[in-house]
Amino acid sequence: MISDSGPGRRIDLHAHSTASDGTLSPAELVRAAADAGLDVVAITDHDTTAGWAPALAALPAGLSLVRGAELSCRWFGADPPVPLHLLAYLFDPDHPELVAELARVRTAREERGERIVDLLRADGIDVDWAEILTAAAGGTVGRPHIAQALIRAGLVGTTSEAFGPDWLGERYRLPKEDIEVFHAVRLVRAAGGVPVFAHPRASRRGRVVPDELIAQLAAAGLAGLEVDHEDHSAEERAHVRALAADLGLLVTGSSDFHGTHKTVRLGAFTTAPDVYERLVAEAGGVTGIASG
Repeated sequence: MISDSGPGRRIDLHAHSTASDGTLSPAELVRAAADAGLDVVAITDHDTTAGWAPALAALPAGLSLVRGAELSCRWFGADPPVPLHLLAYLFDPDHPELVAELARVRTAREERGERIVDLLRADGIDVDWAEILTAAAGGTVGRPHIAQALIRAGLVGTTSEAFGPDWLGERYRLPKEDIEVFHAVRLVRAAGGVPVFAHPRASRRGRVVPDELIAQLAAAGLAGLEVDHEDHSAEERAHVRALAADLGLLVTGSSDFHGTHKTVRLGAFTTAPDVYERLVAEAGGVTGIASG
């Protein structure tokens, strides 16, 4: 395997393309990563590996690609259950059980999106499901695609406004299907992947899970915690960093880049090279790291 974690190398392990809810195509994403001065970028679209092949085909010289996904999960130990995200790196994309679960979640997400559009239309809001599907260009459809339709219709000005309580954040929000989080960790490990809990303490996004759950997930195979993230306050980062140290978990940092859906830029937060080496060493799914 080519070593790409020397001193000073910039490693961003969380970025989205149009294969899910980003605004750059996979090819544009890897070119943007190179332009941003990154040495390593992970493509982590929601519940899909569809962006892997086009990202690989366009990989610029000098950039390494970590193939991954962000899995939609849920913890059922609270009432109501708590949604959370699991970053899965370097897993076998053909692992039958994982493939089936991801397909189930994508189908449910699309059905949910269509129901949300039906609710909007029932209130006289002129958005079109077929147009939303076309705009998604085959990517995993989610609320950000509906938000863009609301923006195009002149009903809201920004994605943040679309996710407010009067729109997709509350009034027109429906529950979605997710993967039970312990099952997700086991599936990722069975597929040779490395699971990392995405933005685990981001209270500004909603409810967070207790530290005790993270300890249980670590015992079940969780490899790391995403500490440095735009949705973590300084206090939350310190808390998660200390928890990771207590549990012997990897500490990652990444942008969670979505293109123009968010203001954060590629490389805004990065992962230390030695942590990256340890993560890669744990993987047994896809072979090695793709380098341009």
